[in-house]
Amino acid sequence: MHGEYKVPGGKLVVVDLEVDDGVIRDFRLAGDFFLEPDDALPLIDAAVDGLPATTDAAGIAAAVRGALPEDAVLLGFTPEAVGVAVRRALSRASTWQDYDWEIIHEGPISPNEHLALDQVLTEEVGAGRRGPTLRIWEWDQPAVVIGSFQSLKNEVDPEGAARYGVEVVRRISGGGAMFMDAGAIISYSLYVPTDLVQGMTFADSYAYLDEWVIEALKSLGIEAYYQPLNDISSTKGKIGGAAQKRLGTGSLLHHATMSYDMDGEKMVQVLRIGREKMSDKGTTSAAKRVDPLRSQTGLTRAEIIDRLIATFTKLYGAHEGHVTDAERQRAQELVATKFATKEWLERVP
Repeated sequence: MHGEYKVPGGKLVVVDLEVDDGVIRDFRLAGDFFLEPDDALPLIDAAVDGLPATTDAAGIAAAVRGALPEDAVLLGFTPEAVGVAVRRALSRASTWQDYDWEIIHEGPISPNEHLALDQVLTEEVGAGRRGPTLRIWEWDQPAVVIGSFQSLKNEVDPEGAARYGVEVVRRISGGGAMFMDAGAIISYSLYVPTDLVQGMTFADSYAYLDEWVIEALKSLGIEAYYQPLNDISSTKGKIGGAAQKRLGTGSLLHHATMSYDMDGEKMVQVLRIGREKMSDKGTTSAAKRVDPLRSQTGLTRAEIIDRLIATFTKLYGAHEGHVTDAERQRAQELVATKFATKEWLERVP
């Protein structure tokens, strides 16, 4: 069995092993990481060799850590990364390169149709009718997208939303509210088989699925990094956040929104951002919590999107794709029967 795990912001961890009568045998660790002293590598191999194949990632990491000498230095990986790689080998997880990726970047549609398409395309990947896909959003009207479990009245000021003509919609994933002014953010969705994140915790999968974005932002001169659980940040402040939904059909929705040119004052008049949330981020003004990509790069929104697409294509290979007529029709039906209904919007009043 063979498993790989690219540590977000770090190095590649590769493991090869066999399972004999429920026990890990012939374990070998490799990768482009750095490890001192040299003789620590066979100690790691010996620590994993003989473990029950049912050992979870935390148990594997504990065994590795316990076998390392006190002066060991691990650069670019951790004992936890070894545990993830082993679990991915045992579950026969896939890698980015195992798929023929499609990138969709089409014209603007309504916020609710974006949310319906997220559900439809995730279901299509799970059913095997569509390959893994990256979709960049376009829209031409302001909106607030609240998380699946958020209270509508706690998150949105209806007077502020009405004043600025902001539509309020609810997505199927959890997480926090997003203020999406027209042309002021960059949103994307990934529709992937769950095999791609097999062996990872939810927290690990967030950073893993957005690592290409961090690389793209760094190529633009932004000192970007991933801040657990789901924030894309930089040394100048938060850039955006991600959310996930696993449908139980073998597929996963991972989507993220990054600020391009946020009007912070408008945002705080539309969203009810409490003092506790602001203090948790170490700030005194909600309007200053998000640092837009425009101010950090001086580039147009289209130029940044082009770099995102180019980086994804360079890393994983991809071709241009489109939403099919059948997928769009199904999404529009879901808008009418679910996403645009009062029952869905007010599912958590």
